[in-house]
Amino acid sequence: MARTKKGRAVSGWLVVDKPAGITSTAVVNKVKWAFNAQKAGHAGTLDPAATGVLAVALGEATKTVPYITDALKCYRFMVRLGAATTTDDAEGSVIATSDQRPTDAAIAAALSAFRGDILQVPPQFSAVKVDGERAYDLAREGEAMDLAARPLWVERLEIIARPDADHVELEMVCGKGGYVRSIARDLGQALGCLGHVLWLRREWSGPFSASEGVSLDDIDRLARSEEIDALLKPLELGLADLPELPATPEGAARLKNGNPGMVLASSVEWGDEAWASYQGRAVAVGIYKSGELHPSRVFN
Repeated sequence: MARTKKGRAVSGWLVVDKPAGITSTAVVNKVKWAFNAQKAGHAGTLDPAATGVLAVALGEATKTVPYITDALKCYRFMVRLGAATTTDDAEGSVIATSDQRPTDAAIAAALSAFRGDILQVPPQFSAVKVDGERAYDLAREGEAMDLAARPLWVERLEIIARPDADHVELEMVCGKGGYVRSIARDLGQALGCLGHVLWLRREWSGPFSASEGVSLDDIDRLARSEEIDALLKPLELGLADLPELPATPEGAARLKNGNPGMVLASSVEWGDEAWASYQGRAVAVGIYKSGELHPSRVFN
């Protein structure tokens, strides 16, 4: 006999404006409890000290998480110049200092090396796995690791403000897998003054913005009530970067069963990834071939 899933079969996206001092996993667990949802996940971890957009997917929306994870994201952050820390942010211990302070022009010039396709080494305190263990666990034990550099696309990196000689506020738009702490660390090294992140805020992630984020207080206030579902955004927002193909009635029925289904003609080319809709709702994601969508993910 199949085990009955606990909770409600509720689906959609909740944009949380995460406060500092709580892990992304703890936020997801709180949201899952508040909605009494069967399933929940998030699109892109934020460090406990970071704030801003944490997009939480419930139910069927979890099938669209990879598309939000792969989308561009915008971060605003303050770099403290003159000191390096164990964690590359203000949570760690200072391990080196410098009296040098770069000019605004020097910082602007140095930023050019951090745009486009770059390679960055993750912080020692990160979730990267080393021989099956998390780097942050090994770092807490005092082990220094030679972490491999990882590719990152940085679309934009600009100076927002220079409050004083010790601080510079930056804004970065980047792709999947970026470590803002690594940017601060490497920028400080490139400038010869050292540096670390003082604070960090994710302004937007794909289609989701911090300005529309829900606070944890609101989640607590509406938890387990009928009103809480009004906070949800449709799961289709997770597919915003893919072309939409309306399905025929017969095509929608076939797609729901995991079979290729007919969709209406569009400008999508053979072999492109797209999603099929029927009566305004997502039916499946898949590959378009000769008038049909071949599904890889099906929505119930």
